[in-house]
Amino acid sequence: MPKSSVTNDYDALHEGFRWHVPERMNIADLCCARWARDADRTAIVFDAGDGSVERFGYSEIDRDARRLANALAALGVQRGDRVAIVLPQRPETAVAYFAIMRLGAIAMPLSILFGPDALQYRLSDSETVAAIVDSAWLGNLREARTDALRHVVVVDGADPSELAAGELRWAELLAGASDEQQAVDTLARDPAVLIYTSGTTGPPKGALIPHSAIIGNLPGFVASQNWFPQDDDVFWSPADWAWTGGLMDALLPTLYFGKPIVAGAGRFGAERAYELLERHRVTNTFLFPTALKMMMKHEPEPRRRHRLALRAMMSAGESVGGTLFDWCREALGFTVNEMYGQTEANYIVGNSALRWPAKPGSIGRPYPGHRIAVVDDEGRELPAGELGEIVVNRLDRHGHPDPVFFLGYWRNDAATQAKLIGDWWRTGDQATVDRDGYLWYGGRADDMFKAAGYRIGPSEIENCLVQHRAVANAAVVPKPDAERGAVVKAYVVLAPGHQAGDALVAQLQEHVRGKLAPYEYPKEIEFIDELPMTTTGKVQRRVLRLREAERAARIGAGAAAGGENNRDAR
Repeated sequence: MPKSSVTNDYDALHEGFRWHVPERMNIADLCCARWARDADRTAIVFDAGDGSVERFGYSEIDRDARRLANALAALGVQRGDRVAIVLPQRPETAVAYFAIMRLGAIAMPLSILFGPDALQYRLSDSETVAAIVDSAWLGNLREARTDALRHVVVVDGADPSELAAGELRWAELLAGASDEQQAVDTLARDPAVLIYTSGTTGPPKGALIPHSAIIGNLPGFVASQNWFPQDDDVFWSPADWAWTGGLMDALLPTLYFGKPIVAGAGRFGAERAYELLERHRVTNTFLFPTALKMMMKHEPEPRRRHRLALRAMMSAGESVGGTLFDWCREALGFTVNEMYGQTEANYIVGNSALRWPAKPGSIGRPYPGHRIAVVDDEGRELPAGELGEIVVNRLDRHGHPDPVFFLGYWRNDAATQAKLIGDWWRTGDQATVDRDGYLWYGGRADDMFKAAGYRIGPSEIENCLVQHRAVANAAVVPKPDAERGAVVKAYVVLAPGHQAGDALVAQLQEHVRGKLAPYEYPKEIEFIDELPMTTTGKVQRRVLRLREAERAARIGAGAAAGGENNRDAR
């Protein structure tokens, strides 16, 4: 976008912004029921990946949500009960959310990628009473089933003769239920969703999200999607609807505005992404930097092959970096709006190229309604340019409560209180803020490390590596070193057509050395087929750090054993 066409009314937007949160509200009403009177309004476009496409209206989603709510109530599900959802992107997923919320119960989304152990921990900790599962993942749920889990509703493909006690077929359950159902009267601060977040240490914690959080997410969603909605807007994102990114940054805000969202079945791939964008004339999207890297490497000039309708894109989860920023602007024709948030306080910082200038590499500025600072370990606000922790205030600049906040960790008040400094919420993420108020992401506090006395943030090095034509993706971690404490090590996924070897290692090291500080170049590079990723598309640096620590421990143990053998020989 030409610089002259960008309006900069950031300060005016903030000053004029006021929260309007009703005392009583329910996400199922705001995101579905109120649009159901329009029989022609499409809610979900389901692309099965085999060429078939089905459209589901708000009226259909609302009708089935009422039926499912009645069916769950007949099974004994009550207000406040936890109901698990183990479903991919499909219409039934939205139906399940809204049915559970209509009952005043709490929806607990669980990724279809979770194995039995991960499922069992969450089901047990939350004392979930019912679950809704795609038949393809029923086996894992059966292995994870707890005593509290009384009923399992199976979507698609389940043979009645093979169902166990307490397992019911979705289609039959809805067919026998009435579509006349009165939603429970819920307060804005009543719990709606329980999402388990995985920290780098300790067991996962359940973050309890209120109905009001959808309101708290809207300023960031509207701004990052360049003032969504417009008349012909269609949304798509590969982000799993079981996670905050897919649920609160894609599914619910799109439906809140009564627009269609594309549900794409199957695993993400660059060619599949371009296919969905083109076929459904998608105008707005949320793509993780990892996905963007794959698309950029697969099709450097996408508009030569594809007729795209994209007008806005948000990206989050990892730093976008200058390379992707420039590619989006030059190859796609618009500026990508980077965003930052967490499950506990989502959609709080970001860009909106339509209303204020974006800086390449910056995660943006606080969205209207949110108050952000960067502080040191004692909670003191830091001056521009100094690295510290991002914190979010529970009150906006006008002193009004910010509805974006979660209610607290499930049955773990001590963990909640440990993250608070008065009215400030500690995110655990590092950043600097410049003199213009833009934040520059420095990585998770626990991803930072020291090498030879220098403090290293992996994101900058990773983004530099990806600029090289041979690199599809990269992750940087510390490798334990007896003399220097640690050295910088990079795990690199090669782009198609490139071969690993000592010559390429030297090229990549020189590439980084020439662009960053001398102490930041990777002393060691290991080529890997794929990086360990979370289900939300973030690189799991923790897995790689543990790998390096275990290797160092084995080497140390071997050296010690060798020393003992030498002494014995003497």
